[in-house]
Amino acid sequence: MIPSLRNQYNKDFEPKKYQQLLNDLKEEIGHEVLFRVAETPVFVPKDFKNQLLEACDLIFNSISTPEFYKASEGALKNMPKVPGNEGKPVFMQLDFGVCEVDGKLTPQLIEIQGFPSLYFFQTFLTKAFRKNFNIPSNMDSFLNGTNEKEYIDYLKSIIVGDSKPEHVILLEIEPEKQGTNIDFYATEKTLGIKVLCLTKLKKDGRTLYYLNDNQEKIKVERIYNRVIFDDLEKRTDLEFDFNFSDNVDVEWVGHPNWFFRISKYSLPLIQNKYVPESQFLNKLKEIPQDLENYVLKPLFSFAGMGVKINVTKADIEEIEDKENYILQKKVNYQPIIETMDVPAKCEIRMMALWHPEEEKPIILNNICRLSKGEMVGVRYNKDKEWVGGTVCYFEN
Repeated sequence: MIPSLRNQYNKDFEPKKYQQLLNDLKEEIGHEVLFRVAETPVFVPKDFKNQLLEACDLIFNSISTPEFYKASEGALKNMPKVPGNEGKPVFMQLDFGVCEVDGKLTPQLIEIQGFPSLYFFQTFLTKAFRKNFNIPSNMDSFLNGTNEKEYIDYLKSIIVGDSKPEHVILLEIEPEKQGTNIDFYATEKTLGIKVLCLTKLKKDGRTLYYLNDNQEKIKVERIYNRVIFDDLEKRTDLEFDFNFSDNVDVEWVGHPNWFFRISKYSLPLIQNKYVPESQFLNKLKEIPQDLENYVLKPLFSFAGMGVKINVTKADIEEIEDKENYILQKKVNYQPIIETMDVPAKCEIRMMALWHPEEEKPIILNNICRLSKGEMVGVRYNKDKEWVGGTVCYFEN
C-alpha cells in the first residue's frame, strides 16, 4: 500500500529468506506453524492507519452503550448459558477489508468477534520479518504508541492478573490438533501458563483443577478461553467433567458470552460509514432484487464456514432458522498488494484489548490476511503463493 516500500520489498525478496523466516518461527516457538504464512507483510500508510483507528473508535462507541448490551441479549437465545460475571468484552477482533468506496481506499468492517486471536504469535512473526527482511524503522506493527514489552506486560496483567501462572490455563479442545495452535504454544512460552484440553479439566464441587506432570492437583483460578462453541457442539465423541453451564469458582478471561454478543449478530446493530449495511434475515420485509450485491452469513460460524457469497432467492427461502442469519451488503475488495504474479486482496484484523480498569478498549496489534481467492481463508487460496496470514507495519 506504500508503493516505494512494496517495490523495494519485492525486488529484494528471496525464497531462502522466506524459508528462514519459517524456520525461525519454528525454532523460537518450538512448533511448526500449521497455517500458511504469507511471503510478505503489508505496509500501511498513515492516512489509512488513521481511518482504521477512527473506524474502531466509532465501533467501540456503539458497543460500549447500555443500549447495545440490551440489544445483544438476543444473541444468547438458545445458546449455552455460562454463569459468572460477564464483565467487559476483554478481547475484540475487528476485521476490515481494504475496499474501494467512491473511488477511494477505505476500510470496511467484514466481521467482529468478542473472542481472542493470535495475540502472542504475532509478536514472534513481526520479529521474524524484521530479522529476515528490511523493514523500515518508521514502520511498526504495534499501535497506539506501545512497544513489544509494554504489549506483553499489558496482556499479562489481563490474562494472568494477580494469580501465579500455574493457576491460569488456556482452555481448548485437543489443542494439539487445532490449526492455530502455534499461538497457544507462543502464549505458553511467553506467559508460562498451561495449555489444557477441556477433557483434562476436572471438577470438585465448585473448584476446577488439573493434574500437572507429577500428578499433583493444581487449582484453576483463571481461564483464558479459546474453546469455540461450534467445535464443542460437534465433539459428542468426547467426555467432559466440566460443562460451561456449571457454577464454579473461576474467573473467565474473557467471559464466553461475549463470543455470541460480539459476533456477526452485532453487525446490524452498528451503523457508521465503515460498516456495510446488514440485516437479520428474519427481519427482512422482502428479499432484495439485487442479491448479487449481498452476502449471506450464519451468525455464529467461524472461519468463514457457511458463508454464501453468491446468494439466490432459493437459498434464503430454504433457511428455516432465519433468526440465525444475516444478509450483508458486499464490499469491493481491492487487489492492491503487488506480488510476483497477480495482486492480492487484503483484510486487516485490528486486535483490541479492554482492560477491566480502563474506560474503553484499545487497539494494540494486528493480523493481516492476503487472498487471491474468492474469499479470505485457506480453503479459498489453495495452491497459491503470497497469500495467508501476515502482519501490517503501519507508518508512524
